[in-house]
Amino acid sequence: MSSMNKGNGLRIEPIDQSEDIIQAFDCVCEAFGRQAQDGVWIAMTPGWETSAGRSLGAARMVGRWRDITKDKNGKPNTIFLKATLPSPQQENKRIIAGFAIWVQASSVAGFGDPAVKEEELCDVMNLEEIYPGNKAEQRYLCQTVASLHRQRAEVIKAKSTADPPAVMILDLCAVDPTHQRKGIARALVQWGLDEAQRRGDLEAITEASAMGRHVYGQMGFVPQGSEIEYLVDEEFASRSRPSNIFMRTRGSLA
Repeated sequence: MSSMNKGNGLRIEPIDQSEDIIQAFDCVCEAFGRQAQDGVWIAMTPGWETSAGRSLGAARMVGRWRDITKDKNGKPNTIFLKATLPSPQQENKRIIAGFAIWVQASSVAGFGDPAVKEEELCDVMNLEEIYPGNKAEQRYLCQTVASLHRQRAEVIKAKSTADPPAVMILDLCAVDPTHQRKGIARALVQWGLDEAQRRGDLEAITEASAMGRHVYGQMGFVPQGSEIEYLVDEEFASRSRPSNIFMRTRGSLA
C-alpha cells in the first residue's frame, strides 16, 4: 500500500527491491552521520563517510531487509519505507529523499518480532562483522543499544496481555537534509500510524531524537520519562551519544 501527496509529488511506499535500500541508506548517512553526527549510529556504521564504509553499511541493511519475518497472518513484521520525489533532472524518474523502518513487535509468537535480549545483541547485530576481534567496541555497542531500547523492551513485554499482543515501532526515520521541510518525515510516520491501525489498532512507540521529537509530538506521540540514560562502562563515559527520549502514542510505563 502506498500513499501520495499530490502537491509536491511525494510518494510513500514499501521497498521491494534491494537497489532502493542502497539508495535509501545514503539518506541515513547524510541525516544521522553528516547532519546530526549521531554518536551511536556512527559507532554502528564505521567508515560511513567513505564509499567502502557506505557499501558495507548498505549491504548490512539489505541483509536485514532480506531476513524479514512474517506474523501469523502473513504480514511482514518489518516494513522498509521509501519516500520518493520526482527527479528535477530526469523526467519520469524519482529520487529517494527519505527512509523509515517500522517493526511489529511482540513477546507472543506469531504476533511480531520479539525484543532482543541484551546477551543476544552481539550476535543479532553481527558485531563481530562490524568490529572483527574488537571486543571493546562490540561491548560498547551492546551497552548503548540495550540502554536505548530498554523502555521499548518493557512495553513489548507489557503488551503480552493486550489484544492483539503487539506494538508498532518506528525503528528509524531519516530524511536527506537537502529535502527536509517538505513534509517527508511526517508522511513516513503517518504511513506507519495508519498501518498500525490496519493491523488491529496497535500502539506506536519510538526512541525520538532531538531533531524528530517535535514532529512526533504533533502526531500523537507523548514523551515517557526523561532523557534516555546510556549505561556504559567507565572507559566509554566520555564518548558522545545523542539525546533521545522514549515516546508512545498511548499508555504509560508507570
